[in-house]
Amino acid sequence: MKTTGAALILTLLERQGIDTVTGIPGGAILPLYDALAASPIRHVLARHEQGAGFIAQGMARATGRPAVCFGTSGPGATNLLTAIADAKLDSIPLVAITAQVPRAMIGSDAFQEIDTYGLTIPITKHNWLVRSAAELLDVIPEAFRVAASGRPGPVVVDVPKDVLNEVIEVRGLPHPGCADAPPAVDREAVRRAAELLDGARRPVLLIGAGVIAAGASPLVRRLAERASIPVAATLLGLGAMPEGHPLALGMVGMHAAPYVNLLLEECDLLLAVGMRFDDRATGKASEFCPNARIVHIDIDASEIGKIRTPAVAIRADAARALEALLPQVQAKRRARWRARVDALRAAAPLAMPGADDVTTPYGIVRAVAEIAGDEAIVTTDVGQHQMWVAQAYPFRRPRQCLTSGGLGTMGFGLPAAIGAALAAPDRPVLCFTGDGSLLMNLQELATLAEERVNVKILLLNNGHLGLVRQQQQLFYGGRYQASRFVAEPDFPALARAFGIEGVHLGDVSDPRGMLAKALAAPGPCLVDVPIAREQNVYPMVPPGAANRDMMIGGEAHADAAA
Repeated sequence: MKTTGAALILTLLERQGIDTVTGIPGGAILPLYDALAASPIRHVLARHEQGAGFIAQGMARATGRPAVCFGTSGPGATNLLTAIADAKLDSIPLVAITAQVPRAMIGSDAFQEIDTYGLTIPITKHNWLVRSAAELLDVIPEAFRVAASGRPGPVVVDVPKDVLNEVIEVRGLPHPGCADAPPAVDREAVRRAAELLDGARRPVLLIGAGVIAAGASPLVRRLAERASIPVAATLLGLGAMPEGHPLALGMVGMHAAPYVNLLLEECDLLLAVGMRFDDRATGKASEFCPNARIVHIDIDASEIGKIRTPAVAIRADAARALEALLPQVQAKRRARWRARVDALRAAAPLAMPGADDVTTPYGIVRAVAEIAGDEAIVTTDVGQHQMWVAQAYPFRRPRQCLTSGGLGTMGFGLPAAIGAALAAPDRPVLCFTGDGSLLMNLQELATLAEERVNVKILLLNNGHLGLVRQQQQLFYGGRYQASRFVAEPDFPALARAFGIEGVHLGDVSDPRGMLAKALAAPGPCLVDVPIAREQNVYPMVPPGAANRDMMIGGEAHADAAA
């Protein structure tokens, strides 16, 4: 068959199972948009390429499958960079297809020319500058294979405009790209890990995003229950062990409940699965789990031993490794360790002041969770509200909590929520955000209004860059610079200007009733929740400190184990 490069890209995307893409057109990529008219693929028009990248991320995070975004040459590609970098750090399978100036003009500083290939090398798993339409037959399936294989991540395919227009004869289409088989599990390493686990008196399981990516959550639960091992999670591992399970501890690290960090001080064996010892989880890495031997399971060989040297290292897919480990681990009750966990949980719990008041941070998080139910998908932006949600929302399933972990990108929440709602149209999607974060990608309210997906925006509004203000208070002598917003928009009015319902919970007689009504209404809505400007998120481990040195209400934490 005869086809253009642009039409061939869409045909290959269809064969990959892609039914929705997001992006913004521009001169260089117009041939691809022209070809969309004859394709069943649905296009979602973002209002900024960063928004397009995060919408695609929302789809990928909610499903675990690669998602696709488009960007034109020059500023279209550079606007995508933050979303691509965010996907790299959080291991999200994203395929970004960008346009480039015609081949003959590359290197001439042509209008909207930028070295997309060079710019994206450090923030992708792999990238390509396509030199002919025929190359697309190999490149597109390979892009999906690379994005989904091993530790998932983003890829970029940069296609010159004349390649999009090039007409070629295609005699056969390639097989769709799919993830490589995971590496074989080292059985001897598994045996040694089981031996260490059986001999441990105070083991802890610490799980991260790799558990969710591998679909290994049921295996984590089985192992924990078989061997009576309490389970802590990184921010990106939340939901892999259901909140409320007696062995679930919650989040570890900078803003963890005090008892979680204190238990890790006491554990004698840490089984770390699908996590990379990020500094927000470990605090001062050299003092993390000081009494524990470490067994580290991760599919990415470069992560093993990078921060902490394990006693046993297993380079493997989390599900494969746990499947091999489970039969070799002895069933144990560990009654004394379980009793110690319960005692510390009671002695050093997470304080949630105002949890019964929907106009406080903990109160709004808990109320929304109760009203929305377990089917809801939650996205957050980055800042204080993100940590309040991580601490207080009862995540009970994988892929329920979608947040920017490694890059910590303000502006992530709203477009990611749109993407999640596109991928899971039958589930409610909640976007917790702050006024600073929402303003980063406010233009995507227009996309939300057009798509009419069921996204409810919960805006915790304190008129500040809250976490910046908190750090200035605690660590910079209260010298507040550029953290307060003097101009404070009327966000419900802004939402209505975009065609979205907006309500304000301040100064109403029944804020919980108004909240319930807003969450029950069909379609998108913004709920503005005014919170105290001086409200801080605690506990907090000072940057560079050990996790044991938590600050509780502004004071260093005295070891509750004493």
